[in-house]
Amino acid sequence: MKLMTLAFKSISNRKASVLLTLFTIAISVMLLLSIERVRQEAKHSFSSTISGTDLIVGARTGDIQLLLSSVFRIGHANNGLSWQSYQYIKQQKGVAWTIPISLGDSHKGFSVLGSDESYFKYYRYGNKQNLAFSQGRPFHNAQEVVLGSEVAKQLHYHLGQKIIVAHGMGNTSFHHHDDNPLIVTGILAPTGTPVDKTVHVPLKAIELMHGPKHSSTQFISRKRSSDDHDHDHDHDHDHDHDHDEHKEVIDSQPGDLIGQPKQITAFLMGFDSPLYTLQVRRNINIYKPEALSAIMPGVTLRELWGMLDIIEKILLLFSAVVVLISLLGMLTTLLSSLSQRRRELAILRSVGARPRHIFALMISEAVLITAIGCAVGIAMFYVAILIGKGILQAHFGISISISMLSNYELALLSVIMFSGTLMGAIPAVRAYFYSLNDGMSIKV
Repeated sequence: MKLMTLAFKSISNRKASVLLTLFTIAISVMLLLSIERVRQEAKHSFSSTISGTDLIVGARTGDIQLLLSSVFRIGHANNGLSWQSYQYIKQQKGVAWTIPISLGDSHKGFSVLGSDESYFKYYRYGNKQNLAFSQGRPFHNAQEVVLGSEVAKQLHYHLGQKIIVAHGMGNTSFHHHDDNPLIVTGILAPTGTPVDKTVHVPLKAIELMHGPKHSSTQFISRKRSSDDHDHDHDHDHDHDHDHDEHKEVIDSQPGDLIGQPKQITAFLMGFDSPLYTLQVRRNINIYKPEALSAIMPGVTLRELWGMLDIIEKILLLFSAVVVLISLLGMLTTLLSSLSQRRRELAILRSVGARPRHIFALMISEAVLITAIGCAVGIAMFYVAILIGKGILQAHFGISISISMLSNYELALLSVIMFSGTLMGAIPAVRAYFYSLNDGMSIKV
């Protein structure tokens, strides 16, 4: 204890150089822990996005592209699959449930997902958790919408409010469906997945918005002529016809949330037994009427992490290099001050300190500097998480929890402490061999 007190007083006399060394170590520790926490939480966020789904089926494309577009709303699917193919596959033996998905629209930068009541019944995330409502209920008809928690929070939406979706992904909107406002009937509880940033509408709503009326070219202005009255009469007649057609589609099947869409983007599948998964997957991949792909989410996600493994290693190497540079800075500081402290060390020897005491003192200083630097770095790490967690959630969908350091993170800190001790051993060895006469002979 006396040795550590002496070491603390010794480094206190060299505040400027020691503070600079502490700061570099703290920054490196914060950077290392932050990169590691983001990496782990990113993996966890991706893995927990979908749970309990055996297959994802979509148009023939790359497995990873299908997974990212249908589940994580990253990128977009090049093609869709026909409704007839979906109906045929969902009736195969062993299929317990299916969830149709239609993507392609957006609302103020948030993805719009079309589905039916099976989405709220069978979709699972995390440890096979069900979607829950913080407010309201699921949609019951084509004029209702359910919001993810982040959508409602960021746009300040509430139950009963009318919203308008737009054609196009992300912040790019090609056409606003002003004549089809949707009423908010439910807000989902937070999940920490892309569900939070999604606007959920019935498939029928997607079909109505993309019907023949919206596929034709919309004129922004019309030239008025002398026969405006006749033109207005014809226009009113066409409008009434469109209105009747629109009403007919809505009322044709009361309570139905599907209608008859021509195609969907993808669909999720669950089976009564895992034995059916590989068999149905093979049948889908060789399905002749349409080129389809069926992927297993867990397997595809592992392929994705395999592709990103080199990036993870580069990030970890970058952090290790920063830590090494900071420790080398501490070594440089101790070595540069060693020659200036030879008289101090000689005085300690003259009052009874032995070479091993001098060695232990130098080691203690290195350990103390490293420990304080790690402590400050941990504090900065938690401050960085507190500040950045909202940004990561909003822009990247990565939910970072403020929790205790994991065993792996503690192991990293142990490596840093051990490395700092080794760095301190170099000047300690040099100080060990300084003789009393050498120290006392220095000219002031």
